[in-house]
Amino acid sequence: MTKQAVQKLDMTSAFMLVSLAAVWGGSFFFAEVALTEVPPLTITFYRVVLAVPILASIVHLQGVTLPRSVRVWGAYLIMGALNNAIPFSLIFWGQTRIDSGLASILNGTTAVFAALLAGLLLADEPLSKKKVVGAALGLAGVAYIMGPEALNGLNPGNLAQLAVLGAALSYALAGVWGRRALAGQPPLVNALGMLIGSSLLMAPVVIMVDGLPSPDLSWRVWSALIGVASLSTAFAYVLYFAILGRAGAANLLLVTLLIPPFAIGLGAAFLGERMGPQAWIGFAIIALGISVTDGRLFSRRLARTTIPKP
Repeated sequence: MTKQAVQKLDMTSAFMLVSLAAVWGGSFFFAEVALTEVPPLTITFYRVVLAVPILASIVHLQGVTLPRSVRVWGAYLIMGALNNAIPFSLIFWGQTRIDSGLASILNGTTAVFAALLAGLLLADEPLSKKKVVGAALGLAGVAYIMGPEALNGLNPGNLAQLAVLGAALSYALAGVWGRRALAGQPPLVNALGMLIGSSLLMAPVVIMVDGLPSPDLSWRVWSALIGVASLSTAFAYVLYFAILGRAGAANLLLVTLLIPPFAIGLGAAFLGERMGPQAWIGFAIIALGISVTDGRLFSRRLARTTIPKP
């Protein structure tokens, strides 16, 4: 029996991984700036709509054609809802009540939710003990951040934290849906398709809730909107699939641990945000849960401590 080759994280892949964490961490910063003049749903609309022509140009340069199947485009609508429209809107709304750094920490539970849901819903990724333990640690980290006062009632801060957790769950569901419905399509085409789908979904919602988006915004907010669309969305998807091809899904999971430091750093440097010890301890517990879910750290420790049999 031949062993499947293990994809390693070389220097180029590591640089790309850090870059991906930076642009995804930057999305929380960009959103915080945009929220000073633009409501959350409209930010989501700008994020997906402005990203479409950028990613479409990249797909066109690669010579890839878009699918014509009605079934596939229906799947893109669902994927756009689960991976863009719903989570972006929940996170941006959450950031109206909690700091960007805390939102990024709570969003880190996506990896734990994804592993747990894949184990429950996908036959080729069975539920294992490490996934259950990892999920339990992730939820424990969230509970520590929210604190016991969350049991006494839902204040706006707690609702905002729950909104970000809802976004993380939506991302995880999108991963399962993508595996089932879009496995045979080119990855970047899938990204473009779901951006088009989410744009179509967000347009009527924004008009009904916020009204027609106004172009009368400050240069600072326009810069943030262009940044979250071009860097944190279009460029991020290109990086994401490039890393996936070079280093594999297991190494790509590490980006989840790198996003919060970038978001927290940007928030501290430019927005005056400060994370309390409760959030840092909660992040450490969530990070431990992700490490347990990933499994490599503890398997390596076990390999070093196991006595070889003669």
